[in-house]
Amino acid sequence: MIVNKETIAELAKENKRLDNRSLTEFRQPILINTNISWTAEGSARVQIGETVVMAGVKLSIEKPYNDTSDEGGIMVNAELSPIASPEFETGPPGIKAVELARVVDRGIREAKAIDLKKLCITPGEKAWFVIVDIIALNDGGNLLDVAGLAALAALKTAKFPVVDPATGAIDYKQKTDKSLPLTKEPLPITIYKVNGVLMVDPTNEEEKAYEARLTVGSDAKGTISALQKGGDVPLSIEEIGKMVDLALEKASFLRKELTKALKM
Repeated sequence: MIVNKETIAELAKENKRLDNRSLTEFRQPILINTNISWTAEGSARVQIGETVVMAGVKLSIEKPYNDTSDEGGIMVNAELSPIASPEFETGPPGIKAVELARVVDRGIREAKAIDLKKLCITPGEKAWFVIVDIIALNDGGNLLDVAGLAALAALKTAKFPVVDPATGAIDYKQKTDKSLPLTKEPLPITIYKVNGVLMVDPTNEEEKAYEARLTVGSDAKGTISALQKGGDVPLSIEEIGKMVDLALEKASFLRKELTKALKM
């Protein structure tokens, strides 16, 4: 069989996929490992199918922004290098890396997942800032969802480093038992429209065949924090409704996988 957009589109119309999964089934294995880095305050490695992403959380003390002088901050960066795919290049972040970072960032930020006021040390002077670095180790498709899961796993396991009370210096070699003030746990799930039908967790080949996609960021209660559309084909209100429903269902599924992994 020659694998191209037309083949994938024809199979999708018949509710079939090249790897024999159902349209709404995630690839296996789903592996979540946390605390994989000694130098990060929180870290995770997530694999879904052939897609592997690592996320690390670093904490630093900075001066708060003028318009939020009593709050800390959050920043998400993404690195897509040739080690993950020959389609990626070295150098400054490309469009896909920028979008990946923004989608993950927006889901966390708009959900108000971190109580930023609790990150403030001295209003107008010092506050903790949370930096999430996402690194793709292998791009086998669906980087958005895998990166979002890795970021959440890293945030959930992050611990504050020890701070010298006399000098204010941070000892990154020692961690406290204090976790980040997470109030919600958002996860992004991306639903793809291929030849008029909806599917989740596409492979690289399937991603090249999609007409439109919708990334839905939601928390454990099903509250939506962010939506991000991709693709040139418009979506009807009915299609968006179906995509949101499917995304919420799959977010619940991945959340259970994360809970199981953290208990191990």
